[in-house]
Formats: sequence, structure tokens, C-alpha cells
Amino acid sequence: MLFLAVVAGFAAAVWSFGYRAALDPLARRGQADLALAADRLTGELQRFRELAVLMADHPTLSALVDGEVPASQAVALLRQVADKTGSLDILLVDATGRELARAADEEGVPYAMSHAQTPYFERAMDGALGVYHLLSARYDRRAFVFAAPIFAPDGPVVGAVIVVTDVEEVEAGWRGDRPTVFFTDALGVIFVSNRSELLFRARSGDPVTASLSAEYPAGRVTAFVGFHPRYVSGHEIWQVDGGPYVPARALHLTLDLPVVGMQGEALLDVSPARQLASLQAAVTAALCLAFGAMLFLATERRRTLAQANARLEARVADRTAELSAVNTDLRREVAERIAAEARLTRAQADLVQAGKLSALGQMSAGISHELNQPLMAIRSFAENAEAYLERGQPEVAAQNLGRISELARRMGRIIRNLRAFARQESEPLTDVDLVPVVEAVLEMAGPKARQAETRLVWDRPSAPVVVRGGEIRLQQVILNLVNNAIDAMAQSPERRVEIAILSGPRVTLSVRDTGPGLTEPERIFDPFYTTKAASEGEGMGLGLSISYGLVQSFGGAIRGRNHPDGGAIFTVELDPPQQGEDKAA
Repeated sequence: MLFLAVVAGFAAAVWSFGYRAALDPLARRGQADLALAADRLTGELQRFRELAVLMADHPTLSALVDGEVPASQAVALLRQVADKTGSLDILLVDATGRELARAADEEGVPYAMSHAQTPYFERAMDGALGVYHLLSARYDRRAFVFAAPIFAPDGPVVGAVIVVTDVEEVEAGWRGDRPTVFFTDALGVIFVSNRSELLFRARSGDPVTASLSAEYPAGRVTAFVGFHPRYVSGHEIWQVDGGPYVPARALHLTLDLPVVGMQGEALLDVSPARQLASLQAAVTAALCLAFGAMLFLATERRRTLAQANARLEARVADRTAELSAVNTDLRREVAERIAAEARLTRAQADLVQAGKLSALGQMSAGISHELNQPLMAIRSFAENAEAYLERGQPEVAAQNLGRISELARRMGRIIRNLRAFARQESEPLTDVDLVPVVEAVLEMAGPKARQAETRLVWDRPSAPVVVRGGEIRLQQVILNLVNNAIDAMAQSPERRVEIAILSGPRVTLSVRDTGPGLTEPERIFDPFYTTKAASEGEGMGLGLSISYGLVQSFGGAIRGRNHPDGGAIFTVELDPPQQGEDKAA
């Protein structure tokens, strides 16, 4: 019961909040509608205001006031203007308020009415535009009266033009529109409205006294039935009994209209706002009740789960002991596998290094010859320089010394390349210029090529070609391919190795020989696969397998196939530098 009481109170609070929140947009829309209705009323009346001012300057009317023209001529003019403008009547009066001519003139009927001491006439005699509204007994209808002064040539007011407007004609265009709109005068009496049942009603407590008799006949003004105003969040809410076309509970809005001396008011039905608030409160109550039911069910279920949890914890404890033992075994196995992987990694690194040392061993004779020749030349040039110095020919001796320096640089470059190639590279992938890598390989493989009478053809690019990889590991791959190509052409009449680089989405390095080609292209990268005779004592079939693994570590690809024109061709595809990191640029 306490929960239900809390839900009811919360739903009531939600209803109140939703109702108050819905009143704000309703008030904004109502103010816009009221302003539009007020503009329509003032716009309609403005025509007759301007008509009174224009007619006051008409020469025929001024001449009649001065007695220079007959009244029939002015009556014809006023009748013609009234017919064209829709005026109820147009009158011409002199300075005493006596009527001189009127559009609704009845032949033979004298002008008995005097406008003296009326508010609109007194205003016109003061030289200003008089505006007034009344329930006219003369016309038996509601009317707006506009009185414009007629000035004599020397300045004083000598008369006035009075334009009478039928309020029902003004209301005809918007009667029955929504929302309910009405216009009250200073006495609080409704004089204009789009609901005819509201005319001549006043709020309860408004001063409906004898002063009304000048504008409204006695007993014509009535009060609203069941009028009960109250305020909600700064908004005035009316409860009235205004008939079937006036909302019983409505938001009351006001707008001052000083131009016509009235106040515009509107009544907007608040039933949609109340319905929306009721819907929100109902949804809130339903959600709260659903939550309460779920909470009750959850509590009962929790009790059941607590009992089941106790039994489950006992089983978990037993199972945990078993899993702990299994986990210990798994950790031991993982440690053993990590150690095995570390040994495998070291073995792979040792195998790569062994491959490099094997390649150096195969080239040792050629390299020794390559170093022996410069040493013998250095010795010869040194002896010659000594002889030329003894003969007093220092210029020739200096030339020999320069040749000695060049040969020493050449030997240093060869030794530097060998030392770099022989060391183990552990650096991560970087951007490497492929051109100097190929040139270093050609310098190391040159002695072997010359010894085997093989021509190395290198199509050197004019610009750097940068790829992702490791400099020493790339040298090993390319050196393996070049050495294999030289060995494969041992029995070929033409011995030529062609090396080229092609740029594209991926950089491609190709090494082609003119040998007999590949007998089993699909097996060339298998470990220990070789086509060399065991008696030759050269290699164990690991060179291409090591090269395959190195290229794969760069994210590249290596392929071998027979060339259509004879011989074999190996291609190495490598990735270009990462975007924004091209060092060659």
C-alpha cells in the first residue's frame, strides 16, 4: 500500500509538471494567433480612419460647410463614397454638431440628431481624429465611429466628417475561427468577437454601472456564467460557461490595442495539454507499477538463487581445485613451448648467419684474388715511386702515390662490404635504398663472376628506389640469387646475369640468368632441395629457403620461374615506404 501511495503521488507530480510544461508552447501559439486577429481588426478599421481623414479635405464638403453648395450635392457624394467603401454611414456636421448631410439621407426626413458633447465630436473639434464605439440605437447595431476635423483656410475647425463602420461587417470574415478571440473596451465589456454568444459580456466584478448607459442600453451587458480565474505557472486559466463553442477551461491571453482603444483577448482550450499530462502520468504510473512487480519477482527469485548459489559454490570449490592442477600443468607446458620457440628463433638466426658465412666461404677464393691484385699493384707502384724519387721525378712519383691511395680505398670498400654483410642484423624494418644494396652485392659477387667468366648486367635506376626491409638481409637475399645464377651457368655457352628494378605499386627486383632453367620450379624454396651434385660440395639447398623466409619477414614475396627466352628468372616484390615517410623524397 505504501508503494501504491508513492506511485500515485509521483504520477500526480508528473501530471502537474507535464501540464505546466504544455502551457508554455500553447501560450506562444495563442499569442501569435491573438496578434494575427488584432492585426486583422486594426487593418479593417484603418481603412475607415483614413477615409474620414481624406473626406475631411474634400472641397465639396468644405464648400457645404461654408454654404457655397447645396446639401443635395454633398449627399450624393457621401452616398457614392459609402457605397464604394462599405461604410455604414458618412455624415457631415458643422462646428455646433448639427448634421448638414449624410449618406443614409432619407428624403423629406430632417436631420434631428446632434453630435454635440459626444466624445468623438469633441475630439474632432480639438483638431484631432475622434474614435469611438457604441451600440447605436440609430442604426440598431454595433458601430465604430471616426470623426475627422474640417479646417477653415485661416485655421479654425469649422466642421467634421463622421464615418460610421458596421462591426458585424468587420467580424464576418473571421467569425467561427479558432481560437476564441474577443476585444473588450475600457469597461471590460466584449464589443467585438468571433463568437457571437460572448458579445456584451463582462467579467464578474467588472464595473457595470450607470456609466455604461452612454454606450450600452440598460440591461444589455451581462456577466460571464461560472467565471473562475486562477493562475498556473504564471498563466491565467479561466473556467467559464460560454456556450458549446467556447472552451469551458481555457488559457486566457491579452494584448493591448491603443489604436482603437481596446484590449484583445483570447481563450485557448487547455484540454489537449491536460490530456497530454494525463497520458504522461498514466505511462509513468504503469512503468512504476511494472518496475514494482519486477522488483517483487526479482526479490523472490533472489531468494531462490541464493539457495542455488550455495550449492553451486560447493561444486565450484571442488572444480577449482581440479582446474588449479590443470592450470599448473598448462603453465609448465607454455613455459616449455616459449623456451622451444626461443631456441627455434636462435636456430633460425644462426641458420641465416650460416648462410651468409657459407656464401662468403664460396666467394673466398675470388675475394682473395680481388684483394691480392690491388696489393701487388700497390707494391709495384710503391717501388716505382721510390725509383722516380731517386731520379728526381717527384711528379711521376706523386701519380704513383695517388694510384696507391685509390687502390687502398678500393680494398677498404671491399672489406667494409664484407664486414657489413658478415654481421648479424637485428634492426627492425626501415626504409632502405635498394640501389646501393644491389651495388654492394655486385662488388662482393664480382670476383666470383669474373672467375666464372660471367657478365653481370645491372640496369641501374637514375633515382633512388626506397623499399621497406633490412639492408644486410636484403644483401643476403640478392647475393644468394646472384650466386645461384652464376653457379647455374657453369656449363652454359653464354653466361650473363641480368639485374633490374621496376617501380610500381610494389617495387620488383628481378635476377635472370642464361642457364638451363629450373627443372622443378614448385620445389625450389623447399629446405635441402638442390640440383647440385653431392660431389661438388657446394651448398645444402638452404640458400633459397633462407631467402624465402627473409623476404616474407619484410612483408614481400619471392618467386622463381623459367624465362620464355631461356634460363631462370627470380623476382622479389617489396613494399614501398610508408606514406609520409619516403626518405628518398
